[in-house]
Amino acid sequence: MRFEHMRPHEIRHAIAGHWPVVLPLGVLEYHSEHLPVGLDTLVVVRCAELIEQEMDLILLPPFYYGAASYAVAPPDGNGTVQVDASALLPFARELFRSLLRIGFRNVHAFIHHQSENFAAGMPTDLAFRLAARQAIFQHLEGPRGSEGWWGDNSMAGYYEDHDKGTDPFRWLNVHPLMDDEIIRSFPFDHAGQGETSLMMALCPQTVDMTRHNPEHWFARSATEASAELGREGVERILGRMRRVLR
Repeated sequence: MRFEHMRPHEIRHAIAGHWPVVLPLGVLEYHSEHLPVGLDTLVVVRCAELIEQEMDLILLPPFYYGAASYAVAPPDGNGTVQVDASALLPFARELFRSLLRIGFRNVHAFIHHQSENFAAGMPTDLAFRLAARQAIFQHLEGPRGSEGWWGDNSMAGYYEDHDKGTDPFRWLNVHPLMDDEIIRSFPFDHAGQGETSLMMALCPQTVDMTRHNPEHWFARSATEASAELGREGVERILGRMRRVLR
């Protein structure tokens, strides 16, 4: 269900049922001339909407204003919106704190932008990952929590009970949309064959190959894109999302 459409009794029902809460996380960034600036976020949104049709979950409004950087092209006339990670961190922390206050304990943000080396991290996902940890500590140790919660004898089974869902550090999660396994089998690029194919499958109305610019090295392989390849990538992504959310 879309969070903004939910009434309070539906929210309470979702909390009681431990429904996953999904946050599409992304940026607005120049993707050559044939693709939209919202691609990185739109891919996550469309995949989340497909998963929403299969299972009980809450879909939060997407966050588009991440740290895109100007690495691909200057913003002038090209549309890239760059918000520094130092500004993202306090926002994300307050967002996560609010979601915890509501009662959500199964939150999953998915990001596609700059996620090919997710273990090392990039500004947007690192800001949200750190914010998640800070929000959890503040929730556990703040006015509504208890200092010394982890050291209390009631937590003696902390490590053994992780798989039972009692680990508070699993309440807030940030995932790459495509993990290493998917990247090994599907083109991971910027405005090239892979991303163009995904958009042909998920948002075909946003792709205009007549405007493709072969002078952009990173977009040259887009001429090899197809909706069929995009659908194959989407199925891999959906399979991963199902495993994560269930």
